[in-house]
Amino acid sequence: MAKDLAPRSHSESWAQTMHGHSSVDGSEIRLAHSDSWAGTGATKLVERREREEREEQTLSVHATRSFSAGNRAISEQPDNFRTCFERDRDRILHASSFRRLAGKTQVFVFPQDHQRTRLTHALEVAQVASSVARAVGLNIALTEAIALGHDCGHGPGGHASEDALSVFVDGGYDHAVWGADVTLVPLNLCSETLDGIRNHSWSRPAPKTPEGEVVSWADRIAYVCHDFEDAVAAGVVTSEQLPQEVREACGTQRDQQLRAFIGAMIEATAQTGRIAMTSKCADALASFRKFNYENIYMRRESRAQAESVVRLLRALVEHYVVNPKLMYAPGERELFEPNSAEATHLAVTYVGGMTDRFACRQGVTLLGWQESQLPQGIGV
Repeated sequence: MAKDLAPRSHSESWAQTMHGHSSVDGSEIRLAHSDSWAGTGATKLVERREREEREEQTLSVHATRSFSAGNRAISEQPDNFRTCFERDRDRILHASSFRRLAGKTQVFVFPQDHQRTRLTHALEVAQVASSVARAVGLNIALTEAIALGHDCGHGPGGHASEDALSVFVDGGYDHAVWGADVTLVPLNLCSETLDGIRNHSWSRPAPKTPEGEVVSWADRIAYVCHDFEDAVAAGVVTSEQLPQEVREACGTQRDQQLRAFIGAMIEATAQTGRIAMTSKCADALASFRKFNYENIYMRRESRAQAESVVRLLRALVEHYVVNPKLMYAPGERELFEPNSAEATHLAVTYVGGMTDRFACRQGVTLLGWQESQLPQGIGV
């Protein structure tokens, strides 16, 4: 009888690896690959305490040291292998508020495939910040945690969400403060991580750690460079429009610009011991940012987009305040009365956590809006 010579499907081949592969020496372990060879060459574990002790020899004088379980609002037992700031970074990566950044505006509502979202922005900030932190001897895990979490308090529709939600919040809605003091509270993060997130904006007080200062710079470097690149790709501006001093200091391509600004930070920090940037590049970054504001963020289409976002989000909050039961899962006990201060806070939290598309769907479903009333993206 002829054998079935048809090749196995990919799914069938994948299913054959369900339990991995047994070790050739018969020991009670499993390997990922049938021909696996990799190992550490040693059986000694590098535990958290040993790594924390190494920080005294490897980090700069004022770098933030990891310690035990970290300084948290609710005490925890330390992890055997991860430092407190590594745990913070991991918690943020797995948080729903971080995942939802994939559906939130960076510059363009409903971004095209290659345009940035708040999520890709956070990843690029982490890359810029860790590049600086690594070179100047700071705590990389803390730097990454702050960078990845710095925008988790952002609402849908970009910075227009802050204008929309501020009318419902005493003192206004600041995404940095809201992220640290509301959105990320369930994660029980270390105070140093929360401080860096709360104060990453230049309009806020300076962060209490040098790692937080690095993220403040990295945030500005990343968004100035990548927002410009997205705008060029969308045909909003051209590289030739960049001011001469910007082109001379950092070029017209993102890789050139990041290399220049990161290098200028490392150089200034090495010379002075302060988290800073050399004046030439700092002035170019300021001119670059001013160019973006005038030609990208404040152009007519962007202002119209922002006005539409404000109208939508305010209308949603007002609707939920009157109907707080809509914010609860089926079977969940309703805690707050309609039109109460508690219902307002919950509504701001709920709407602020929405992705762009979910907010627009709610505008159609709950408010009866036409699609023409919703924020319009490029090509929409």
